Amino acid sequence: MIKKVLQYVFLGLAVYGVIVYLVINFYKDDPQAMIWQDREAFNKRYISKLKPDMLIELDEVLETLGSPDLTYVKSEGDRVVQIVFYRTQLVKPDGITTQDECTGLLFENGKLTLWGAGAIVAYDKAFE
Repeated sequence: MIKKVLQYVFLGLAVYGVIVYLVINFYKDDPQAMIWQDREAFNKRYISKLKPDMLIELDEVLETLGSPDLTYVKSEGDRVVQIVFYRTQLVKPDGITTQDECTGLLFENGKLTLWGAGAIVAYDKAFE
């Protein structure tokens, strides 16, 4: 009797372990469905993992982080410079997302080139 109960307990734990493994490894986070605190943390974690040698396109960022909180575009001829802002830190709990609460990601012709404070400076100087 005890042997049979232990078998069911171990079987239940094994099934639970498999389900947890599958959810952790294969369930994609949806930033649009997150509460704002979780979305901020998710954005911050993603942006902190970016490295200069990574070749990331705007579509990849949009797919992972969802729609940006703020976005600005400049273009001249074939060159398009776009900066998208994702909220990464709360400054004032007023329900309005401002640029100082966000981290900017600068894209030139759809390719990520800079992020952080340098992205804002580069965007402002584009086409001067």
